[in-house]
Amino acid sequence: MAATIDPSLSGLEMHKNLNPQGAVIDEIEGLIRVYKDGRVERLPIVPSVTCALAPDMGVTSRDIVLDKFTNIWARFYVPILCQSTKLPLVVYFHGGGFCVGSAAWSCYHEFLATLAKKAGCIIMSVNYRLAPENPLPAAYEDGFTSLMWLKQQATSSCGGSVDWLSRQCNFSSIFLAGDSAGANIAHNVALRLGNSNNKVATLKPLTFKGTILIQPFFGGEARTNSEKYLAQPPRSALSLAASDTYWRLALPRGSNRDHPWSNPMSKGSTELEQYCGLLPLPTLVCISEMDILKDRNLEFCSALGRTDKRVEHVMYKGVGHAFQILSKSQLSLTRTHEMVVHIKAFITTRS
Repeated sequence: MAATIDPSLSGLEMHKNLNPQGAVIDEIEGLIRVYKDGRVERLPIVPSVTCALAPDMGVTSRDIVLDKFTNIWARFYVPILCQSTKLPLVVYFHGGGFCVGSAAWSCYHEFLATLAKKAGCIIMSVNYRLAPENPLPAAYEDGFTSLMWLKQQATSSCGGSVDWLSRQCNFSSIFLAGDSAGANIAHNVALRLGNSNNKVATLKPLTFKGTILIQPFFGGEARTNSEKYLAQPPRSALSLAASDTYWRLALPRGSNRDHPWSNPMSKGSTELEQYCGLLPLPTLVCISEMDILKDRNLEFCSALGRTDKRVEHVMYKGVGHAFQILSKSQLSLTRTHEMVVHIKAFITTRS
């Protein structure tokens, strides 16, 4: 079954306001409204929470500002029982179609705390700038900024408020990860590293060991079978109409869904091949069977495989987009446990 939002919340279908005033020019009902005068309204469909965690969770959490100028910050998760050992670090980007979402959303707070504990890793969940106020490549730039901040911590000898990170983090075992739009960000940040040896050198001593892409958000002008025929419930976490709206709001003005940031397999795009040649990071792709993105995710895995890149994918049966954070059904909880086990194995064998 596809993951759905709590029925007490509004649906996620795309609508346009056709009233003569033209006040609302784009909307995903229950999530975001964009007004003609440029105002953007985001509706609180998911509550934001502080970094506090229950003591029996076995994980500590704290929020740290990474860049005061752009107001980029991150929420860190550190397993308590592992604090005497240096741990691999996962740089994580949340989903939300580039337009909504937050590292403070309760669903991410719970999922990432659990993942940090069970996978035995530190997680740095980045709160990046959102479109349409900050269209792409802003989120990709924020991703690279977060890595530059990490590099500063790895090379700093001054101690300070984040001295704990230098003591507990293995900067030679860094993974880029995310779900949905966040997986797209993780991929494109890795792509930028792979397309420039200078950027890799700039980030030393950070060493990247892999990417973990959960239901990566890709698009294209031509519809795939899963986009056309995979029926979604009314409150699906991602409908085709919502997907189109996200891309319209996030991509640079005048671009369509075959832009390489949306469709890395688009005709004429050479970035994927160049990336695989320069920075052949192992990649784990987590795919949901009932997700409209299923076919695009499979095509992406095939494209990576054709370049001899080390890629593996896992298909989660009977669940839809974002099931691991938005659904509490027994099936979703079972599949989420499976996902955590797969991610832990991927990290452990490469750290």
